[in-house]
Amino acid sequence: MISVIVPIYNAESYLAACLDSITRQSEREIEIVLVDDGSTDNSLAIAQDYASRDQRIRIYSIPHSGQSAARNKGLAESKGGYIAFVDADDRLASDWCEKMLEAIGGASYVQSEGGWNPYRRTVVWGRLYKAETIAGIRFAEGMIYEDVLFSVELWLRGGKGKIIDYHGYHYTANPDSTTSQRHPEAEQKILHALRQKAKEAPWMKKWIVWYTMIRLKIFFIKQWKSYS
Repeated sequence: MISVIVPIYNAESYLAACLDSITRQSEREIEIVLVDDGSTDNSLAIAQDYASRDQRIRIYSIPHSGQSAARNKGLAESKGGYIAFVDADDRLASDWCEKMLEAIGGASYVQSEGGWNPYRRTVVWGRLYKAETIAGIRFAEGMIYEDVLFSVELWLRGGKGKIIDYHGYHYTANPDSTTSQRHPEAEQKILHALRQKAKEAPWMKKWIVWYTMIRLKIFFIKQWKSYS
């Protein structure tokens, strides 16, 4: 079974389309774990309406603590042998779960997007993970770009990924999302965390962290130019 984890915070404009895309998957053996992160709009009511009509949906509510905390709650409550993270403003093609399940094979995860930029190599959306390979890994709370540390931790464990040329995850360029705005302090915070991770990593694997840091810096530079 695939556990699809959806962190939700004030996503009323997008949530119905997101949940429609998940509940209509051709792969029926899924559970849908919704975590409401203290929304102040109608997001929770929308989620409850869908849950009343689909028994595969379970809803958990937490005080507003950020996307990392919501994803961590979802991980703690998930029961599937495979894990997928879907942001509440994004959508899946109707065969996304089926295609990803077919493709994962012996890899730790399979990733389905094209047109990579340096940051998107570390995002967790658009991926299907084997639950056993990410067991015990959690998102750093109180931090933006938390996907990066999650991915690095998996790679340091020896997790191997596979990228397939399949555009089934439809990312929404939401102008209100956290990463659509520049956060200089958060950029420095994640880079500092990576430098610390590099110090702790085994000598033969330090390159993984430094390579990730370089690519992330390239992403930030491109973002700076877009804001200037």
